[in-house]
Amino acid sequence: MNCIAIYLSVFRFAKSKSIGVVILLLVLQGCAATYTTPAGGVNITALTDEDIADLMNVEPASGFPARLAVIRVQASGYFTKTNHGYGSGRYSVITNRDIESDEDLSRLARLPMISAIAPMSRLLLPAELTSLKDLRRSAARLKTDLLLIYSVETVFHVEGTPLGPLSLVSLGFIPNQKAYVSSTTSGALIDVRTGFVYGVAEITEKEEQRHTIWNSNDAIEEARLKSETASYKAFTMEFEVLWKSVVEGFGAS
Repeated sequence: MNCIAIYLSVFRFAKSKSIGVVILLLVLQGCAATYTTPAGGVNITALTDEDIADLMNVEPASGFPARLAVIRVQASGYFTKTNHGYGSGRYSVITNRDIESDEDLSRLARLPMISAIAPMSRLLLPAELTSLKDLRRSAARLKTDLLLIYSVETVFHVEGTPLGPLSLVSLGFIPNQKAYVSSTTSGALIDVRTGFVYGVAEITEKEEQRHTIWNSNDAIEEARLKSETASYKAFTMEFEVLWKSVVEGFGAS
């Protein structure tokens, strides 16, 4: 029996409305639903297995114009209503675009000294993901020169308390300005051949609402998608700044 059926039964058999209200409040406590926040993002630089001394000796090998592979990674077991991660191990790869628009990819493709953009397919990925080398090998199969790896970390803030990954959010009305979602998109540009890191970019966006009614999983999902979409779009603009410095420093060599 769902909560609506319980609601009708209570008022049908209660001897008075006041008694019905009391019983109803007790019943609805058991009907309270929750939303589970998705798993978090990934610290991309922590995925490398190289020693610090080895990293210092790495040099870039890419030529320009360059072919660019684009990959989104999230924590292992990542799952939302609109997406889920592929692979097991230290992280998962998101191959379905739910926050990235065609215009976002076109924006990257139009940057100077980029000859082509190649989104990653799960057909090229191993089932077990342990390090950045797994992604570099997959990017090499696409015959790409550079690899843009990015991850999105989303935090749900309720009553001034940030909720981490896999936290429970009670559904219902939350007063204005008491709840919001913030998303941070961070990424690194990496040489496919050598693992050289050209640079990193990071941006945080906050989802604003005139009224906050998180009364269903769909409502919270909408807030999450809005925040993550804005964060990714801002990240592409931040990447443009990074790319300009990369081209100036390495494009003429």
